[in-house]
Order: sequence, then structure tokens, then C-alpha cells
Amino acid sequence: YERAGMVECLGSPGRKGSVTVAAAVSPPGADFSEPVTQNTLRIIDALYALEVSLANKRHFPAISWLTSYSLYVDAVKDWWSEYDPGWESTRADALKVLQQEAELEEIVRLVGPEALPEGDKLLLLVARMIREDFLQQSAYHEIDTYCMPTKAGLMLKTIMKFYELAQEMLSAGSGIESIRSSPMVYRISRMKDIPNEVAEQRVKELWLEMEQGLVTGKRVP
Repeated sequence: YERAGMVECLGSPGRKGSVTVAAAVSPPGADFSEPVTQNTLRIIDALYALEVSLANKRHFPAISWLTSYSLYVDAVKDWWSEYDPGWESTRADALKVLQQEAELEEIVRLVGPEALPEGDKLLLLVARMIREDFLQQSAYHEIDTYCMPTKAGLMLKTIMKFYELAQEMLSAGSGIESIRSSPMVYRISRMKDIPNEVAEQRVKELWLEMEQGLVTGKRVP
């Protein structure tokens, strides 16, 4: 790990660059408390934590969104904001939804999701959309195998915009079923199939449709 950082390249002309070290640690039984893993965690500033349960669910990449972390958020936020203004707040809101979903898991196991209040049912729906429609990726799909930063930002922002509009629907008296059955849920799930070069235009068109469908009359057509 000590080899990582700013470097001066040998030879001419004189050049400066950086070396990033990405190490793979496989703790026995996925036990993060074992010594090698703990020593690694004390040194590194970012972690992709792979989770067996996600792989068993065919969720790839099987990276845990609750265990993984990065201490570089403040360092990269200006760069990301160039591609996606408001990126920092959108990211924080999405993480909050996933954390709240994890807190509800025990209740869901005990009483089932249908026993939850309407607001919690909506939260579970949006959390599933973040997991399956944004985080999940197919390495074998021609388009989904790679995603431009601009498109990634628009995708996540669209899901969080859906959440905002759906909350307005609930406040206006609509039921969760009318939101679940909205054509927008399916349309959002197909955003990953939009080619990168037309993603911005197509997603903005989707925003207009979403606002018309979820806001006008506070009901889903």
C-alpha cells in the first residue's frame, strides 16, 4: 500500500502522475474481523465489500452498499458536480433510503411488507428500484456493461425524483398500489438500456412523462 500515491516517472521528459493500488483480500468465511482484513481496513480509504448473499441472489456486481465506503467523497465531489449538479445530496438521499430499508428488514420478516404503513411500503419500493435499476449491472449487456458519469447521475436523480413525486401522491390520498402499478416504475427500470449518447435527452423526456403521470391530478393514469 505504501507504493501508492504521487510519483515522478523515470526517463524523459519529466512527468508526474499517481499510482492507485487496488488490493483483493478474501477473509475466510467472509469474516471481516480477522487480522489481515482488519489491518487492511486501517490503511485503506475506500472499500468494495463483496457479499455472498448478493451473489446468491444474482445481484451483480455483488458489492454491499451498507458495508462498502469511501473516504474520498469530499475530494471527488467537485469533479462529480461538474457532470451532475446536486450529486452529493442525491447520493446522500439514496444511501439514506437503503439504510432505512435495512432497518425495516426485521419488521418485514416478522409481519410481512403489507403490514407496514404506506410510507414504508413506498420506501421499500424505491429501495428496490435503487438496488435493481441503478446498482445492479450486467457485464454481458452491450449498453449496461458501461455507464457514463452523466447517465449514472441522471438515473439516480430520476429514481429519487420518482420518490419525491410518489410521496406527494401518498400525501394527496393515493394508495401505494396506484404507485406500484404506475408505468413509470417499468420505464425507470429500463433506463439502463438507453444508449449513453442519447441518455440525457431520453431521461429528461422521462422526467416530463413522470411529472405528468404522477403529479397531474395526483394520480397515475
